[in-house]
Amino acid sequence: MGAFLDRPIKGEWSYLWIDATYVKARQDGRIVSMAVIVAVGVNTDGRREVLGMDVGPSEAETFWTAFLRKLARRGLRGVKLVISDAHEGIKASVGKVMNATWQRCRVHFMRNVLAHAGRSGQRVVSAFIATAFAQDDAEAARQQWQRVADQLRPKMPKLATLMDTAEPDVLAYMGFPAAHRVKLHSTNPLERLNGEIKRRTEVVGIFPNEAAITRLVGAILLEQNDEWAVQRSRYMTLESIAPIGDDSLVSLPTLAA
Repeated sequence: MGAFLDRPIKGEWSYLWIDATYVKARQDGRIVSMAVIVAVGVNTDGRREVLGMDVGPSEAETFWTAFLRKLARRGLRGVKLVISDAHEGIKASVGKVMNATWQRCRVHFMRNVLAHAGRSGQRVVSAFIATAFAQDDAEAARQQWQRVADQLRPKMPKLATLMDTAEPDVLAYMGFPAAHRVKLHSTNPLERLNGEIKRRTEVVGIFPNEAAITRLVGAILLEQNDEWAVQRSRYMTLESIAPIGDDSLVSLPTLAA
């Protein structure tokens, strides 16, 4: 399994999805929660591949940075956009190691937003914010996002402030080809894979050590990678992904400080 997880990463990769699931394992006589990070990329041929995984006790910036640096040492290059949830430290790590734009998972962000809206206001708030996502280009989306935040500000100031802060990260995908946006705005492309990891790790319950986690999850990832390898259709078409390799043809959103 180590050969698969440590193999050289060849070619250029336009997009990278990263997500974490959690399992229980024994460590120094205690039962602890371990984060299992999985990275999936799409290359400039429009094909999808599992690029790596790691297991660690936390999701601090040092953990993310070490994971991304390992991918870089194995040959990962060319990444323009990294999509993940707002895990602690990942945004800084992406900017530092990958020199790429970070997309905050829109689905997870909306869950956070609706928690501020209250049960009675969730439907209205969701519909308001959806108008920003429905825009045709990045500038129109930003303007509509700001209008919605200003409309909500008098009655929901905390929610409006959350929107102000998150705007560059939640709308980052709008600077990329329209044909790709449905797959770029969230970690949903990883949901089926994460679901299978959760299902099979829950059967085990508590792992005896990290090595056991790596063996099982690595086997799941290898199965998925083989399935993608034999699929005849590309995850993204050559025609739509070709411009991504040329920076002059793609308007990359500016990384927020």
